[in-house]
Amino acid sequence: MAISSVEVLKSARLRFPRATVASTLMPTQSLRVYSSHCCSVEYFPSSLRAIFLNSGARTRTSATVREKGEKMEDHPLVDDALSMGTVDDREVVDEPPELQERDFSGTPYVPIYVMLPLGIINMDCELLDLDDLQIQLRTLKSVNVDGVMVDCWWGIVEAHAPQQYNWNGYKKLFQIVRDLKLKLQVVMSFHKCGGNVGDDVHIPLPQWVTEIGQRNPDIFFTDREGRRNPECLTWGIDKERVLRGRTAVEVYFDYMRSFRVEFDEFFENGIISEIEIGLGPCGELRYPSYPANFGWKYPGIGEFQCYDQYLMKSLKKAAEARGHSFWGKGPDNAGSYNSRPHDTRFFCDGGDYDGYYGRFFLNWYSQVLIDHGDRVLALANLAFEDTPIATKLSGIHWWYKTASHAAELTAGFYNPCNRDGYGPVALMLRKHGAALNFTCVELRTLDQHEDFPEALADPEGLVWQVLNAAWDVNIPVASENALPCYDREGYNKILENSKPLTDPDGRHLSAFTYLRLSSVLMETHNFREFERFIKRMHGEAVLDLHSFSDSEN
Repeated sequence: MAISSVEVLKSARLRFPRATVASTLMPTQSLRVYSSHCCSVEYFPSSLRAIFLNSGARTRTSATVREKGEKMEDHPLVDDALSMGTVDDREVVDEPPELQERDFSGTPYVPIYVMLPLGIINMDCELLDLDDLQIQLRTLKSVNVDGVMVDCWWGIVEAHAPQQYNWNGYKKLFQIVRDLKLKLQVVMSFHKCGGNVGDDVHIPLPQWVTEIGQRNPDIFFTDREGRRNPECLTWGIDKERVLRGRTAVEVYFDYMRSFRVEFDEFFENGIISEIEIGLGPCGELRYPSYPANFGWKYPGIGEFQCYDQYLMKSLKKAAEARGHSFWGKGPDNAGSYNSRPHDTRFFCDGGDYDGYYGRFFLNWYSQVLIDHGDRVLALANLAFEDTPIATKLSGIHWWYKTASHAAELTAGFYNPCNRDGYGPVALMLRKHGAALNFTCVELRTLDQHEDFPEALADPEGLVWQVLNAAWDVNIPVASENALPCYDREGYNKILENSKPLTDPDGRHLSAFTYLRLSSVLMETHNFREFERFIKRMHGEAVLDLHSFSDSEN
């Protein structure tokens, strides 16, 4: 089972501390000072102990630093972990933290949606926990949540036979949502659910598809060792009639068209505001390059997934057209799932990824991804007519600070340091008027450096690149949080990325979807913070704001 960028963070057990403190340096060592839009470094010369300081709308802990016996002086620290610590002979004493926040009143309105629980519809397409759900939805409506997001699982609706669809549970759910005057974001989920870290719901692909796969396992993505991944269908059968006389894209289109006809009234009255089209594992447009059930662990580079007979046939054909038929095979020096880039001859600095064969292969591999999105989104527009559509892009942020960007390459994004791999994806989305939903916007580079410095990750750099690639071609960009978020500091980070202060064109996210409705979110303190977050995303004023002047940023 491939795992999403959300699950990558869970499996890595990433923490989100308020700041990062550099390790103590010996006097004989040189002190490296890092700076960015979000932090600076201060150090005490007597010990060369460096401390990262926030400079944005983050938490500052006002601490007191003094020599023993000397008058106390204010010194700003960032992490509560420093409280009561010492720097040489100086004592550090905490004072109550003060949260410095940007005032978002009067800023553009960003709609807020909340993802519904994965298991809300069972395998018989029945709606579960109806009474509890209605109470929770009414509570969401009371704080002006705009709508909810729900997965419509292929493995439930078309479970037993081709073109025999059961939408019963979804009909009841949609009626409840409509009665509460909430909007719906609906996901066409053509992938398997379950097997990821923390998953407690299992929804396989349709039974009849699984039976075909038992006879012809090449309908699934395949790695170099011949291991098949049944999470979703390989893009190699997009135009192959191997699914009881239909191609994969015909199967997807028939499913989408059935949904459009079945729920026509919800489209006509505007209850369904957007359809997100699943284009790969976890519903994301990428190859399943880092499957946990094959032993992948963060921050492994992953493996290429092009060894089913259909994609290999395409590769050989491309190599012959190029005049180099011996290029019709995958790299044999790209390591394994848990390799590091520098341990392979393909991904290391100056490696084969940037040679003649490497550039040919990566061009072909990434173009297969773009072509798949192009085909399915064209049919989605045909099925859903004037309803906005979107697709989700994964945030592969590990190894971003290396030359090859190996983890992105195996996932299908041809984005080494000397090439823009997201511009072509954005252009394909613009062709179909599709919005981009990105999953990585609340992550902080400094947090990644503290927990997994060897991963050379840079989520903030990746977010900047992807958002600008989309905005440069004028397509809407939406987002969702990667991990459960209940605290004010996490919400502030989302707000900063949703409405960038320094963007000269005033660009902002078109919508934000919160992961996910749960009993924990509904707890009094957590829900109060969530309500406050909603107001600020809507551009409303809040009364308990400790603001700072925009000129200080």
